[in-house]
Amino acid sequence: MNWAYTKEHDAVAALPPLTARRPRRSVGLLLHSRGWLIGFGTETAGWLVYVAALALAPLSLVQAVSASGIAVLAFLGVRGHPSRLSIRERLAVGIALVGLVLLALSLVGAKPVSHVPHGIGTAVWLAAAAGLAIVLTAMRSRLSRAAALGLAAGLFFSDGDISAKLVSFGGMWLLALIPLIACYAAGTSVLQAAFQHGSALTAAGIATLVTNAVPIAAGFVLFSEALPHGAKGGLQIAAFACIVASAGLLGSPAAPRPDD
Repeated sequence: MNWAYTKEHDAVAALPPLTARRPRRSVGLLLHSRGWLIGFGTETAGWLVYVAALALAPLSLVQAVSASGIAVLAFLGVRGHPSRLSIRERLAVGIALVGLVLLALSLVGAKPVSHVPHGIGTAVWLAAAAGLAIVLTAMRSRLSRAAALGLAAGLFFSDGDISAKLVSFGGMWLLALIPLIACYAAGTSVLQAAFQHGSALTAAGIATLVTNAVPIAAGFVLFSEALPHGAKGGLQIAAFACIVASAGLLGSPAAPRPDD
């Protein structure tokens, strides 16, 4: 999926400005871009594998493995030349990888299990994340525009991921197909706009980190996936802190690089 994000970024960056005020024109530009279609097709295939994993394993475990994508994204974004990353970007990637290692260590020997969540609490969670995403797309903040839109896309995607886990329970939870489709569509749209305001690492990097971090938290809060006892619990808390710190570093506005 991270190769797909890089492909989409390169294609979208070459297009005229995409805007929600002219959705048909924006969609038409994307559909006529061969590079974007290849990237989106690859992303969709990766997402289907991801959904299959959600049906087999707890949400927090799947997201912990998925978090490693930030390193792949960084490597692809600079065409295999890490020296092209700024010091802050290298630090952000390094911290994200440390967080992934801590998460992996905390899950050794653990058998996390997902439980069916409460409907009202789940609805409030999904609505709050979607509402914050809408605010981020509509309002200016101290974050760079690419970072703000990447954060919004990540929140939409996190709602989609949580909805995908809900669908796996079957029964009445099949209604979660509605937010699943709506949030993935919204997240994809916002991410394309983010690509036109910054690098793939900033836009998709933040989106990826948020898409991992929020559902991991939801795994504990909504799906009652218990935090490990003792040192392993501390490792998971430290891992979450690393993800937040990495997102903060990627979200800070940066000066243009000499070769930009």
